[in-house]
Amino acid sequence: MSFTVVLVGRPNVGKSTLFNRLAGKKLALVDDTPGVTRDWRSAPGFVGGLSFTVVDTAGLEDVTDDSLEARMRRQTEQALERADVALFIIDARAGVTPMDRHFASILRKSKTPVLLVANKSEGKASKSGLYESYELGLGDPIPLSAEHGEGMADLVEGLLPFVPKEEAEAEAEEAAPAADASDEGPIPVGDQPEPEEDKAKPIQIAIVGRPNVGKSTLLNSLVGEERVLTGPEAGMTRDAISVDWEWRDRRFKLVDTAGMRRRARVDEKVEKLAVADTLRVIRMANVVVLVVDAEAILDKQDLNIARMVISEGRSLVIAVNKWDIVDDRAMALRQVEDKLEAALGYIKGVKVVTISALRNQKLGTLLDAIVDTYAVWNRRIPTSQLNRWIEGVLDHHPPPLIEGRRVKIRYVTQVKSRPPTFALFVNKPLDLPESYQRYLIGHLRDSFDLPGVPLRLLLRKGNNPYAKE
Repeated sequence: MSFTVVLVGRPNVGKSTLFNRLAGKKLALVDDTPGVTRDWRSAPGFVGGLSFTVVDTAGLEDVTDDSLEARMRRQTEQALERADVALFIIDARAGVTPMDRHFASILRKSKTPVLLVANKSEGKASKSGLYESYELGLGDPIPLSAEHGEGMADLVEGLLPFVPKEEAEAEAEEAAPAADASDEGPIPVGDQPEPEEDKAKPIQIAIVGRPNVGKSTLLNSLVGEERVLTGPEAGMTRDAISVDWEWRDRRFKLVDTAGMRRRARVDEKVEKLAVADTLRVIRMANVVVLVVDAEAILDKQDLNIARMVISEGRSLVIAVNKWDIVDDRAMALRQVEDKLEAALGYIKGVKVVTISALRNQKLGTLLDAIVDTYAVWNRRIPTSQLNRWIEGVLDHHPPPLIEGRRVKIRYVTQVKSRPPTFALFVNKPLDLPESYQRYLIGHLRDSFDLPGVPLRLLLRKGNNPYAKE
């Protein structure tokens, strides 16, 4: 993106609402409760033909100690230093508050240019607050309503001076009509490898787990900076925070998520919103890293999360954190193996990596496991190999008889990857027992080396669709 816009202001003035409006998606949690946003988060922003990076931040608090609010403020200051322009947002209906005045005096001394935005300016109730905002000494306010999308044209006019000249020229060239690509020919089908361009896309990694197991510490240790808040307080993370990062020439999008407690314990509205956001991130992920506490390895909630990841078709890697404080490591590893076998025995080969996020121990091993699991999740098997395999299976272990007649399996092919999904053509799909389907999936996993990822088997009625008539 051409330039970076950071949204700052005291709590509950509508920063996250404006962030979602500029991003075009409901990415940030929005609620009437002050202080919902804690970490700064970024996304591509688009308004009035301008494209930029928009950054949402926590509400500014007048504290400088080691409290959670002070740590949130330092995160906001860090985002402010990196931006090209800041939008200082006030609530026009509430008028200018002493806290607004305090932070306006700080922003006037900042090296980052500041535009004053009077949010919630719809209706007559905002007029007095709009006039009061001139006293902040930040120039003419831009009146808008983030919730209703009013005043966006004025915001575009305010942002225009910050568009780099070369970027503006490039955008004009891109807007020119593109060459006709209709003669490129049909897209090939059949046994094709993954498209080359997919390898250039970042691997999307969701970091999930129970509260206070070290998810945010893991993200900070990987990227090498205090990108998200950490601390002894459980439930620190609320919004899902994504960070673009590179390792060994591979691109990653790391997403830190809110801790997931058992549903019976979730009663606050904000926590429910945060958990729903985590579920959304899991569905969008390529690899899910389930972080578990070495002092309470794979408890019931950990296993519930793991089952949910598998049911969503995502690939799974388990990171046992705080391994540096474990005394009997051999027993702890046996405990992990036993619990995985009992609860996830149908997904053989889930990679388990013991780490210490705080001490940066074995993070390279974890990343190797992520890349390997991602490769398996993307794997395609040629149809010819699959049909030779099914012939051998039928010779050694044919389907059981149903009412004296045997179900005939005619053909198998892989219809998609991510996760590997196979279509099995049989004469009577409803009669093939589930136990035999599980047998086929297990044999498929062993024969083609597909450990640790969900496999799906779709039953189809009919003859070989590729056979010549």
